[in-house]
Amino acid sequence: MRFVLALIAALLFSGSAFAVQPGEVLKDPALERRAREISAGLRCLVCQNQSIDDSDAQLAKDLRLLVRERLVAGDTDDEVESFLVQRYGEFVLLKPTFGAHTLLLWLTPALVLVLGGLGAYAALRRRPNPTAPTLDEEEREALERLLSQDKSAS
Repeated sequence: MRFVLALIAALLFSGSAFAVQPGEVLKDPALERRAREISAGLRCLVCQNQSIDDSDAQLAKDLRLLVRERLVAGDTDDEVESFLVQRYGEFVLLKPTFGAHTLLLWLTPALVLVLGGLGAYAALRRRPNPTAPTLDEEEREALERLLSQDKSAS
């Protein structure tokens, strides 16, 4: 039982959360905190769905070091992000900015929901209204005979 618990703990606490290597950590805690905040918002260009802070890829390590170098050089957080966007494009940001060039990216989910709702509404309106067929005189008499037989049998 202890082995299983130790294995579960090892699996929970291992992984990409410790991607930042001890040699990368800045001595100044304030700069290190800023570096972590910036790198948490930057996409690993190799992994693409991880921040550079979480990735073990060599490019992510290089980007983490570049962020720290720029901070040590005195750049602000916005200047560091701007530098990386100029160098690698806006794809490097995990959360792209809202602008004319990303309008479609931001509005597509709402557009899909609206179009889906309109399509469902149109499909429901086009469905024929089911009405119960009426019985002619002969069928009505046959039904009444069956019902009267059923009543007399019970």
